[in-house]
Amino acid sequence: MKIDVHVHILAPDFIKDLRNNMDRDKHFKLLHDNPKAKFATAENVLENMDKTGVDKSIIFGFCCLDPGMARETNDYIIETINKYPDRFIGFALVNPKDPGMEKELIRCHEAGLKGVGEVIPASLHIDISDQEQVKDLTAVCRELDLPILMHTNELVGHYYPGKGEVGPEQAYQFAINNPDNKIIFAHWGGGLFAYELMPEVQEALQNVYYDTAASPYLFRPVVYETARLAGVLPKVMLGSDYPLLSPARYYKEWAATNLSDEEKDAISGGNAERFLGLVPRNA
Repeated sequence: MKIDVHVHILAPDFIKDLRNNMDRDKHFKLLHDNPKAKFATAENVLENMDKTGVDKSIIFGFCCLDPGMARETNDYIIETINKYPDRFIGFALVNPKDPGMEKELIRCHEAGLKGVGEVIPASLHIDISDQEQVKDLTAVCRELDLPILMHTNELVGHYYPGKGEVGPEQAYQFAINNPDNKIIFAHWGGGLFAYELMPEVQEALQNVYYDTAASPYLFRPVVYETARLAGVLPKVMLGSDYPLLSPARYYKEWAATNLSDEEKDAISGGNAERFLGLVPRNA
């Protein structure tokens, strides 16, 4: 089974009223106030999934500070998973600082959503290494057994809209502060995966997985072989960041590596099946 764990969607009506929606949230506008910005509905994603052989996708909107916008997005995710239950797994957008966070997360959980994300700290003005700022979110997620997909990024190199300041150090602190939470660090954890070459770091991050979102824009294909050397390849999951990139771009990258067919199968779905509990963890 092929699973893409990082896909953004928006409702058709939201896209039609994009300019007004940008004015509702500064970070959303920062990310998307560009004529080249790409947006996708559930049906757009389904079409691409069929073209690229993806069986299931984890879907969510774009992180925003406005709780009303987040709720609208969550409603569309709920509608989508009900319409296409065999193809989509939904994650909820919430703001850890929002007084209504717990109520909204319980509502989404009861409606069938299976996780939280993508949490973008810069969008929400939170420091994830400060447990006081995230403890309510992580507590609810532990109680409901919901994984957290957390945006991270490399702290060096070129700038791009949305590049924040959550790199390996903050991500590591968040993980060790919350060892009983299931965590996916997006975008290779901003390079945190490489620190798992350190035995004590690997031991501390047993609850952490990584997705490959935007990898072709960030790292050379040898990153996968580096992940193998670091012993984390069993925790790496295909995340396309669609509609920014299609899974097909990742398949092309894998062809330029020495990954075995078994390793490609694990990254493209097997690791996600295990993380999501679709197969036994020791399978």
